[in-house]
Amino acid sequence: MTTATENAGPFEELRPHERFELWRDLLALTRDCDASTSDTDRFSAELRRSELGPVTFLGTSFPSARFRRTDARVRRSDPGVFHLTFVQRGVLALSRDAEQTQLFRPGELTMLDSSRAYDLRALGERAAAGGEPRVEGVGIDFPVALLPTPPFRLRRLLGRGFRATGGPAAVLADFLVSLDRQAALLGPAVADRLGPIAVDLVAAWLADELEDDADLPDTARQRATVEQVRTFVRRHLHDPELTPSTIAAAHHISVSYLHRLFAQHTDGDTVAAWIRRLRLEKAHRDLADPALRTVPIGTIAARCGIPRPDDFSRAFRTAYGLAPRDHRQQSLSLKLTPRQPVVDPVPNRSRAG
Repeated sequence: MTTATENAGPFEELRPHERFELWRDLLALTRDCDASTSDTDRFSAELRRSELGPVTFLGTSFPSARFRRTDARVRRSDPGVFHLTFVQRGVLALSRDAEQTQLFRPGELTMLDSSRAYDLRALGERAAAGGEPRVEGVGIDFPVALLPTPPFRLRRLLGRGFRATGGPAAVLADFLVSLDRQAALLGPAVADRLGPIAVDLVAAWLADELEDDADLPDTARQRATVEQVRTFVRRHLHDPELTPSTIAAAHHISVSYLHRLFAQHTDGDTVAAWIRRLRLEKAHRDLADPALRTVPIGTIAARCGIPRPDDFSRAFRTAYGLAPRDHRQQSLSLKLTPRQPVVDPVPNRSRAG
């Protein structure tokens, strides 16, 4: 993973214009364009770049800037790459040929390809707490050939904005944001496996926008369904009625098919065991959170979807080797004495459903 930030490493030692040049050069490794900004005299930015097999992940924060890829540049070099972006802050204004300018706002996905010229202005916005106007986003770059859908069928989708509020678009956006948070912790082998998964999610999203999944291979369709299920479970973890049956019904699949998907595309947990593990992990974190020290243990358990105190205490002790109350006391006392080593126990993963 390559990271350039004004607060770390050699980046902070550079002059503002040198920071801009480094940021521009890193970005150009997969997004070949002419980048410019009016803030070169006080430029500060962050670029997180990870290689996921044939896919490159990018996460960035920067002041207002402009990115131009001219026809001459396209003729000189076209690597055949798709550029997918999820906007988190600021506004992107895209101009292409004589077409009307398209605006992409926070919460929207958009995709461009390297075979067509564009003029993209990134307009910074201030955060609610103030500060300088910034643009923030995450995205991936990958070869056009990796998608199962022929490029000509995607032309009407390129350069448009799509709200990531539900369905495959939301699953894809959640995946990108989660990837940004966890990228620094991923080993090479895991990163290599995540690239194809990202492309499968893009393929599922595009097929949904085309209202036709005939071009999707079975593996892409299955991976997309698994990610949709994962997102659904995390959003409903507090519901004690969350079961394989309710999950299957919400996704219009059978319970047996849901179990088969998990057997093929997860690390071995059954659906029920995975839900139980997520609930216990959340409770484990919340009990160690000083901000929640006054919240009763039973309330925390109920918020995690385990309303019966006896069930929660028994499951927690089995997973972590100590009672919830003891874990809270130990964790909070260790946080008050940070020089002591903190050992975070790992739950025993049960394979029983």
